Amino acid sequence: MEAMRYLAGYPPHLLQQVHRLIEEGRLGESVSQRYSERHEVRTDRALVEYTNTLKARHLRSAPPLHRVAFDSHLQVVRQALGEHARVSRVQGSRLKAKHEIRVATVFRDAPAAFLRMIVVHELAHLKEPEHDKAFYALCTHMEADYHQLEFDTRLWLTARELEGPR
Repeated sequence: MEAMRYLAGYPPHLLQQVHRLIEEGRLGESVSQRYSERHEVRTDRALVEYTNTLKARHLRSAPPLHRVAFDSHLQVVRQALGEHARVSRVQGSRLKAKHEIRVATVFRDAPAAFLRMIVVHELAHLKEPEHDKAFYALCTHMEADYHQLEFDTRLWLTARELEGPR
């Protein structure tokens, strides 16, 4: 099923439950019941403040962020839900790396927990570049329910896609 592309890699028993919710037309409703709290982060400036607050709380010794923004060019399926980039620039005889975080604009309208999960994920890349055990340990250190939130974010994206354009 094409709509299940956000859920590739999850076990079949979970996918069967999701498929049943889709058939009953209750997927979007079930996600919105669990995550009704919306966030107030609507602008790039607010996203910078939000991200820096989380960074200060959990990753004080991490390198500074030079840019944080919503990005309408991120393709949610093809690329990622957010993106951490190390941009190298030559300054005189030195090579300087600047860290940037971009979050897909679809998360302006997402529940608060989903935006937090995306930002935590991208912040974890400041310390751990690969998606390995240490990376996910850092994610769960910053957000205890990280794995559940990631799954529920994918459910929310699936429900949005099934509902069609807004």
